[in-house]
Amino acid sequence: MKLLTVSDKECTRVYSSRIKERFHDVDLAIGCGDLSYYYLEYIISSLDVPLYFVRGNHAKPVEYGCYGSREAPWGAVNLHKKVIRDKDTGLILSGIQGSLRYNDGDYQYTQGEMWVMVMQLLPSLIYNKIRYGRYLDIFVTHAPPWGIHDCDDPTHRGVKAFRWFIKTFQPTYHLHGHVHVYSPLTVTKSKLGKTRVINSYGYKKLVIGDQKSAQTQVTQTVISKVNSQNGKNPHNEILTKSVKQDLTGTEQPKNLPAVECLSKSDAV
Repeated sequence: MKLLTVSDKECTRVYSSRIKERFHDVDLAIGCGDLSYYYLEYIISSLDVPLYFVRGNHAKPVEYGCYGSREAPWGAVNLHKKVIRDKDTGLILSGIQGSLRYNDGDYQYTQGEMWVMVMQLLPSLIYNKIRYGRYLDIFVTHAPPWGIHDCDDPTHRGVKAFRWFIKTFQPTYHLHGHVHVYSPLTVTKSKLGKTRVINSYGYKKLVIGDQKSAQTQVTQTVISKVNSQNGKNPHNEILTKSVKQDLTGTEQPKNLPAVECLSKSDAV
């Protein structure tokens, strides 16, 4: 199962006439905030997949466009203070919008207010544990958790309630945005307990599944690209063999999460 996550920055590789070609195999899209409604609507209409989102701290209560005003992107599902099970994928998602308060913005909250909103999710999570055997799969927020991917300035500090939440309920992924990435040295992937915490700034293409399945998908993608670029070149067989050895060799850590496997090799 593949997911497209977006946050904070409108990328030309997504807002492009080739979006369907690049992300044709995506099953679900997730917006982590601070993106225009028309951008999210473009993803929905182009890929024809469900899109779940939360608002960022720069969101406007109403957005105006050529087709009139709207309070949310048409066709998208707002996750704020909700726990939703996607009917097609079976994934359980939940989310909290906004960031910590640093001025008088519409979607800014104190640490205490964040705690209250997180606690409102608990009844649904307990129901999921009883019904489905797990609390949730993906926790979507705009702000990062306290002490992970956050910064020291008041605007980009992490949320303490989010850190407690992922330690307690251990979703597979916690996806967030808010912290912009300007350096390749910036840490955007971390792990807290069993949860992978990922900064979705710009866009990321994730694979949910075991590593073997993800690695097979990566190998097939790269081999297909080699064949399409070289046609009937007699060296194709040698190239293909080399690619398989490189991508399935013993240097790849056995427990590497699928998202990291794909992000280094996928020809998006």
